[in-house]
This record gives sequence, C-alpha cells and structure tokens, in this order.
Amino acid sequence: MNKHIVIVGGGYVGLYTALRLQRKLRSELRGGEARITIIDPQSYMTYQPFLPEAAAGNLSPRHMVAPLRRVLPQAHILNGTVTKVDHAGRVVTFQPAEGEPREIAYDVIVMAAGSISRTLPIPGLTDIGIGFKTVGEAIALRNRVLHLLDVAESTEDPEVRRRALTFVVVGAGFAGVEALAELEDMAKHSTRYYRNIKPSDIRWVLVEATNRVLPEVGPEMGRWTLEQLRERGIEVKLDTRLESCVGGHVVLSDGTEFDAETLVWTAGVKPSPVVGDSDLPLDERGRIKTTAMLTVAGSPGAFAAGDAAGVPDVTNPGQYCAPNAQHAVRQAKVLADNIVRHLRGEELVDYRHKYVGSVAGLGLHQGVANVYGVKLRGFPAWFMHRTYHLSRVPTLNRKVRVVVDWTLALFFKRETISLGEMEHPRDGFRAAVATTRR
Repeated sequence: MNKHIVIVGGGYVGLYTALRLQRKLRSELRGGEARITIIDPQSYMTYQPFLPEAAAGNLSPRHMVAPLRRVLPQAHILNGTVTKVDHAGRVVTFQPAEGEPREIAYDVIVMAAGSISRTLPIPGLTDIGIGFKTVGEAIALRNRVLHLLDVAESTEDPEVRRRALTFVVVGAGFAGVEALAELEDMAKHSTRYYRNIKPSDIRWVLVEATNRVLPEVGPEMGRWTLEQLRERGIEVKLDTRLESCVGGHVVLSDGTEFDAETLVWTAGVKPSPVVGDSDLPLDERGRIKTTAMLTVAGSPGAFAAGDAAGVPDVTNPGQYCAPNAQHAVRQAKVLADNIVRHLRGEELVDYRHKYVGSVAGLGLHQGVANVYGVKLRGFPAWFMHRTYHLSRVPTLNRKVRVVVDWTLALFFKRETISLGEMEHPRDGFRAAVATTRR
C-alpha cells in the first residue's frame, strides 16, 4: 500500500484522527506500508475548554496540553505551517519554523487546521485587545489582570487606577462568558491581599451584539446565566457593539464611553488562513466544502473536519455542524475510520451525531448545563462541566495531572502572582547591559 497520510493541524481533529489511525493501521505503520505526518506550528494539542481555568490559576497550563510526539509515537511531527495545498498535484508546501520551505508529497490529506479569531476593522482593537484561543493568551491575560491590580494598588492617580481596574470582554458565547466568569472570580479572590482594592472597585463589562448570552445552553439557562452575571456586579450590555477602543478609550454603540487597559476579544472564529491557500473547494462562509462522509467535495483523497470544514448536519437537514470541541472529537473518529475504508477500497459512512447538550463553567463551584434536555445550574452544573471535560482530555497521563491540580486546589489557596516578566525575559538582561555601558 505504502500510503502517506498528511494531517494539517494538530488540534482536536488532527490529534484524535492520528490516535485512531495508529490503532487501525498498526500493522501497516509497523511494516512501512503507511506513514502519518502531522504539520502544526506547535508541538502540542491544546484542550481549549480548560483555557478559562488555566487563566484563573485553577489548572497548570502544562497539564491542559498533550505533547504530540509523546502521544503519537507512530507519526512524524513537523513544526511549521502549510502555506499552500496543491491537491491536484498531491503536494503541500511546508514552511518550517526556521529554514527554507519545501514540498511534501502525500496520498491522503486531512485538513484539520482549525480556526483563528474572527476580528473586525474596529479602530484601536490592536491597542488593548487580546484573544482567548491559545495557552499563551490565557496565561498572558491572567498575568495582565494581576499586574493591573498591582498597578491600581500602587498608584495615587484616580484615573490610572480606574483605567487599570476596568476590563472589557467582547462576545458572550462559551469563550467570553467562561473567561469573564473565571477571571472575575480570581480577581475578586485576589483583592483580599490588597489594602486599597475592594471587589466593587473592579469593573467588568461584557459586550454582546445579539440579545442573549450562551445561546448554546438554551434560552432559559441563558437568562439564568445573565441574571447570575449581573448579580455579581458584571455589566452585561446586550444588542451592543464595540465601535472603537483607540488608545484604550472604549466607545460602545449604546453611547457608553470609558477608558480600559484590557479588552478580551471572543466574538467568533473563522477558518485558518491555509484554507484559502489551497485548490480545495470552499463554501459561502470560507470553509472547506465537505460531504457528510467528511470527504472534501469533488476531491478524492482529501478529508476535512472541525472548525475549518463546513460539515453537513445529517440529523438536521440544511444545517451545518457547529464549530465546537464536541463535534471535532466525534468527527475525528468517523474521519479516521473513513480514511482506513478509503485505503482498503471499502464504502465510507456518514458522520451522524446525537446532540448531548452543553455545559459551561461560571467560576469556582458555579456553572450552567443543558444535557439531554436536563437543565442544571450552580454546583451540579459546575461538577458536570468538570467531569465531562475531564473525560474528554486525551491520555490518562493528562487526566491524572488535571485531577491532581483540582485536588490540590481544594486544600491550598489560589496563587495570585503576576509573572508577566516571563513574556519579556530579556528585559532585565538588556537593562543590565545598558547600565554597564553607561
């Protein structure tokens, strides 16, 4: 057979597809009849549902990622980006982290490049904005919040203090609400160590362009979540858009204006740029046009799933599968099986799913859930949120480490230290060199 399978992306779809292929093609991989190559800028897969807990300090960032080389010993991991996909010639152009680009030939390609933050041309967005899709962004945001508490404690200028203690989150989906809830909880807990900052001094503003929060959990649970956020003193502005934030001066469509040091952007995602640098067909939303069998329409030997693919929902004709982790993990299983069937000349099967529901964490011991029609709130929903996501974390190694982190958090207080200097590790050395020169 001697088939080369190239997987573009090492996220949910990439990792879980490769894991299943390792098992299904064990003899072929051992005998050299098949090869698997994964291309991703990072050498690890991030379990994104745990980003809010990592940002809040409940979970070590190292424990929410799975090292690709350890988890996938039968696959060849290449770190870099794919700059072009020429499926007609069955070749991708690979740009490594360092060095010259090169072409890699393949027999089967899996487009699992995922998504990036979908931004809008809003003036000043890059001045104070930060996304919430990567471990780096989550930890930088945690350090930023704690650093600004230090700034507010140490200054006597009321304007500097007010600006430092104002935080804005744009987007009221899972990412925005969970990030806001966890960070607000962490900041409130941290104020006990400051003499001049009370929880009421910190201003949190959630901006949402539609008229609801957490649409994934249904209208009833969404309204309950809205009430809970407002009871915690969080300003929730629905049917409101961010107009500009030049220099940190935030202007909203309802006429509200104020200064802020931090703005978290979670208003949607779009397919990875590599999707547009290919000869594969795209749908009206810029996603790879995919069949229910997770093959790329009209492109034999090409498969796609996850955020970068428009996968038809066969259980809801005319609709597409939502870009979330629940679908990505399930699609990877069917995708891997269909690749094996494709290599063996067997008939492929459709991706069908039974909707489980949605769970969301709202800070320590608080959550909301709508699972199989059962609606939960508070501690039961929070417990279900943790249990569900723990079951989905890849490898026993990571599951144990996550449980240990949670167990330790029951007995020891949360760390409230800003390590922002980690983002600029050479600044101290440069300052020392400058002093020596003087």
